[in-house]
Amino acid sequence: MERPNAWLTYSDADMQDLETVAKKYRHFLNVGKTERECVAQSIELAKKAGYQDLEELIKNQTPLKAGDKVYRTWMEKTIVLFQIGEDAIEDGLNILGAHIDSPRLDIKQNPLYEYTDLAYLDTHYSGGVKKYQWVALPMAMHGVIAKKDGTVVNVTIGEDEDDPVVYITDLLIHLAGQQMAKKASEVVEGEKLDILIGSRPLADLPDDKKKEAVKENVLRILNEKYGVEEEDFLSAELEIVPSGKSRDCGFDRSMILGYGQDDKVCALTSLFAMLEAESPERTGCCILADKEEIGNM
Repeated sequence: MERPNAWLTYSDADMQDLETVAKKYRHFLNVGKTERECVAQSIELAKKAGYQDLEELIKNQTPLKAGDKVYRTWMEKTIVLFQIGEDAIEDGLNILGAHIDSPRLDIKQNPLYEYTDLAYLDTHYSGGVKKYQWVALPMAMHGVIAKKDGTVVNVTIGEDEDDPVVYITDLLIHLAGQQMAKKASEVVEGEKLDILIGSRPLADLPDDKKKEAVKENVLRILNEKYGVEEEDFLSAELEIVPSGKSRDCGFDRSMILGYGQDDKVCALTSLFAMLEAESPERTGCCILADKEEIGNM
């Protein structure tokens, strides 16, 4: 079945609306690289649209009525929004759904090690990643660290212009003869997707620490900047994602290049539809969930 090119169907007014949505979408990609960040942005937008936290209403025993707009989060990584309609809820709901997790690398719970005077973080990949695409690119770290004293530290490294980035090494082309003969699925193995984070050793260490002087220097920096210790990785949730902002793509700016469009392109449009709905007859529901990329958990 032939379909007309969508660009040829837009009026001037449609083009203005399209650019407005595209601008908001690029921003959402930039500030929502992880599930937690997507939920935080969704809450901010929902509150502006008049949504209330359902947990607070339950705590205050406030009954819901037609026209009320509420949201509820789970583990700060999933959010569900409801707009109560005129019809009885037993007669059904209108449901929108999308996922807000994207393929990425997760930092393991005991990740930091030193090898050949280089410090690395051990990772495992989440979702169906083409592993060869993740090497030799600037990467950023996003997430949270729960410290021993109960405080939670938000971590974002590699997004600001002055931030350092992290990196997964690859072989130089003239050293990669055997690698280039492998199938695409084997060119880079999952166990090789460890993050290079340092090469400068800490001086004046006692003898029992000198073998891991680079690792010790990384720990010093993390402690000075975030107040965290090595054991805090056990209670951390840190994700490695491509660094940088989404961009217009093509000389005609007809496309968007950015990380995480699966499935944030559906998540944000579902959220917009939910927030812009007014006085529905049926109760509306929007579910933005995590854990899809690992097998629709």
